[in-house]
Amino acid sequence: MVASPYLINFALKFPQNSRLRTLSCSCIIPALFELYMLSIKRLDFHPAFLSVMKNYSFSKFKSDLTAGLVVGIIAIPLAIAFAIASGVTPAVGLITAIIGGFLVAAFGGNSVQIGGPTGAFIVIIYNIIAIYGLQGLALATFMAGCILVLLGIFRLGTVIKFIPYPIVVGFTAGIAVTIFSTQMPDFFGLHITEQVPGDFIGKWGVYLRNFGTVNWITAATGLLSLAIIIFTPKISKRVPGALTAIILVTILVWLAREYFGITDVQTIGDRFGSFETAIPQPHFIGFNMESVRLLLPSAFTIAMLGAIESLLSATVADGVTGDRTNSNTELIGQGIANMTIPLFGGIPVTGAIARTMANITNGGRTPVAGIVHSIVLLLVFLFAMPLISMVPMACLAAVLIMVSYNMSGWRAIKGMATNPKGDVWVLVVTFLLTVIFDLTIAIEIGMLLAVVVFLRRVSENTTIRVYGDQLDAADTDMTQHEVLDLEKGVSVYEIDGPFFFGAATKFDDMMRTAPRNTPYVRIIRMRRVPFIDSTGLHNLQILIESSHQEGILVVLSGVRENVRDALHRSHIDNLIAREHICDHISKAVVVANELARKRRAAESSQAAGA
Repeated sequence: MVASPYLINFALKFPQNSRLRTLSCSCIIPALFELYMLSIKRLDFHPAFLSVMKNYSFSKFKSDLTAGLVVGIIAIPLAIAFAIASGVTPAVGLITAIIGGFLVAAFGGNSVQIGGPTGAFIVIIYNIIAIYGLQGLALATFMAGCILVLLGIFRLGTVIKFIPYPIVVGFTAGIAVTIFSTQMPDFFGLHITEQVPGDFIGKWGVYLRNFGTVNWITAATGLLSLAIIIFTPKISKRVPGALTAIILVTILVWLAREYFGITDVQTIGDRFGSFETAIPQPHFIGFNMESVRLLLPSAFTIAMLGAIESLLSATVADGVTGDRTNSNTELIGQGIANMTIPLFGGIPVTGAIARTMANITNGGRTPVAGIVHSIVLLLVFLFAMPLISMVPMACLAAVLIMVSYNMSGWRAIKGMATNPKGDVWVLVVTFLLTVIFDLTIAIEIGMLLAVVVFLRRVSENTTIRVYGDQLDAADTDMTQHEVLDLEKGVSVYEIDGPFFFGAATKFDDMMRTAPRNTPYVRIIRMRRVPFIDSTGLHNLQILIESSHQEGILVVLSGVRENVRDALHRSHIDNLIAREHICDHISKAVVVANELARKRRAAESSQAAGA
């Protein structure tokens, strides 16, 4: 592609001027725009917002406006609750939902995706803040955004979907249990004076020791909130139970304070004080290589979790709307959001399944609904924060307890109980590691265990058969019945399945335990070998070399083109005569029988001469 005059002008001017301020805006702005357009053309980056705007209409806007208003209202209690549970202020949760929701809608690859803070991030955010502080969280979030953008640039959006389902179910259930456990003090009004440990077991030990300090008025408030959340959908599915509980219980607690002097129930304002009602100015994220090294594992976990949740949400949405998400664009959009959020003090953002489904249910079909949802949250942030400070903490705890119940996926766990034992163990181990340790370890060990289970299954499905006197081609080729007679001294070893390190070890063991009567020729039949790895190549090379040392010739049969290429690249084909690599078993048997007859005749001649 030929560079534009703007880019040429920019390139010529930049070396001559050491300071950026000497470059005129007339050069920089068009050059950056040109680079942006080039990136869109070369990358798989096609925001859904740009495509839907081509045929946008007023009727679509009305539907999007209604959906955006509803989802914006639903998002208010969730953004606040997730922020508090993560260890930051409610204002941070709203800022994250405002900016993150807007950027996900504007740059994402799904038309109905609603972005914002989610429960899946609570555990990891809380741990990062506890160890590295808010500055560490900002850097980890920014790095996670960079990772997401790179995943999209290198077109890895579809690869993320290949993470095993038991791992997803396991860590999601583990996160749900962890969220539930963090809400006990606020839900029951526990008066805890000692430091609450970060680990699951230590935390519950503190709860049990201090359970005698339960504030029963606070507990009643939490139970009432939970009852409203549960039973509101039974009355009307369009009315969000969380918002209904917050409004009714907040009014009830305010009346109890004003007219009855009951101040036992702690509110958001009691804990956090007053809030700023202005979007914070963007600030620089300080970092050094040591900080990057320490926070890279956490950033990777945030990125993977965000990618999984956003693409899972997009897949669910596609099943309802019939659209098709551009996975790479979605990852880039999520990355842009997470690179921008920490500049304003926000927390990680991803696609939210519940809010996305609410958007679809209420008529949202384009990213405009997501933008409207952000505007609604912005208006709440600017004008309604004094009202939000009156919300009881026990009510927010009830909201999060309900969120954790919905996240737990107990039905999926129950359904997987009858699955193969390997999958069940992957689920259980991932769940326990998430609860007892942390999400990073859980995903790493879960993936490793899933790979081991997969490789074991593949190696078990790779069979090796040995033929001595006759080979029935009809049993293997499904052609006409044909029995191939094998000369004395010809053995056939058929490998059925991938010849990777697991199967290669099995083949090597079989060769070592084979009968010690030495054949003249070994036919290695590989027609059902779809691929061969380095271990398989190494074992095959050793077999050929050791066979030649013993005076045994090797003939390869049915070698596929990709396997033949692998043999050629590793120079194994140089160890065997070209005519000893056959494309069909009948040819290989003819060659092997002829070689065996010649060897037997040569031995007879030697014996007669002696």
